[in-house]
Amino acid sequence: QKSTPVRLKSQSNSVSNPIAPTEFVLRELESRGDLGALERYLNSIPPHILHQFESNEFLVSALAAVKFSNGEYRELYGILEDSHFAKVSRAPLQQMWHDAHYKEAERLRGRPLGAVDKYRVRKKYPLPKSIWDGSQNNHCFKAFITEKARSILREWYIQNPYPAPNVKRDLAEAAGLTPTQVSNWFKNRRQRDRAASAKNKKEMMSIA
Repeated sequence: QKSTPVRLKSQSNSVSNPIAPTEFVLRELESRGDLGALERYLNSIPPHILHQFESNEFLVSALAAVKFSNGEYRELYGILEDSHFAKVSRAPLQQMWHDAHYKEAERLRGRPLGAVDKYRVRKKYPLPKSIWDGSQNNHCFKAFITEKARSILREWYIQNPYPAPNVKRDLAEAAGLTPTQVSNWFKNRRQRDRAASAKNKKEMMSIA
């Protein structure tokens, strides 16, 4: 017995507008995160229907998601750079752009990227105009140090408590601080560590 095919919600649309059912399926599969099924469905679309989708945002987003999942980053970048996307749908595409470049950088370096590494990758590969929303998040400075900023600074402090001026500038950008705030944080942290070390040494001498 043959299984009954799934019928789309609007059968009238499928007659007057052949793109409607295809778009519906694309939305459904992408929202489920089933990229394997999404890729198979894209490959099954007849060429005459696919041609009508050349400028359709849902198809282009779906193609981009499949390319990212397959690690085909060069093709992904081309899709994102050469297409147009509404502002409301740009956030996940921006993350996809960044994540793809992170993965390429990790592959080249043979290790996971830290916060400063990721900032440098974002700076080297800025968002294309097609998915950029006009914000300048990398240049947002705050008057206080957030826990996220502290985590970034602590991560680097473990590697080198005496960062060079250019590293301090990168840390400031990544943490959303000013270079002066970064310098003061490292200075204070070194002083606290020296004080703690001297205290421990004194206690050990008193015990001996």
